[in-house]
Amino acid sequence: MDEKLLSVFTKIPTLHTSRLTLRKLTVSDAFDMYDYSKRPEVSRYLLWSPHESQWATRGYLSYLQKQYAKRQFYDWAVTLTDSKKMIGTVGFTAFDIPNNSAEVGYVLSPDYWGKGIAAEALNKIIEFGFDRLDLHRLEARIMTENARSKRVAEKCGFVCEAVMRDKLYVKGEYRTIDIFARINDKNQKY
Repeated sequence: MDEKLLSVFTKIPTLHTSRLTLRKLTVSDAFDMYDYSKRPEVSRYLLWSPHESQWATRGYLSYLQKQYAKRQFYDWAVTLTDSKKMIGTVGFTAFDIPNNSAEVGYVLSPDYWGKGIAAEALNKIIEFGFDRLDLHRLEARIMTENARSKRVAEKCGFVCEAVMRDKLYVKGEYRTIDIFARINDKNQKY
């Protein structure tokens, strides 16, 4: 992996917005993560299924600590700055080093949908990717039916470039994926 990425993610930096703190996920986030990850509406358009127990969530978060240590995981916990409550995740799901691009992803508790929080968190990741990592292109792969997620991407300056019919076989059915992208335009605000 590119040395710049390795050095940046040796210790995942804490990022701040007006309402949010984006920080490394910890095992102590298990209660808050389970609160939203157990809900079917959260994972409806994602590759994973609802978490079955808080212990499963704790096990997942323990696994992520190992991935962080190997510098193979690039997600932040989305927390409310005032209460410190963890309400979702945002980050990079994959890097394409030769092409100077990355894929982004985000998940948010339904209790906070429709409040601009997902876009606020994603805009911070866009800023980080373009300014700190010098990426040229960011992509978001969104199931066609996921209108909420597509609105977040569009609000953050992403444009739908492609529709990949029946691209993924997820939870027993083929799903069509829309590819959204944003190019690093130094003059565009986040």
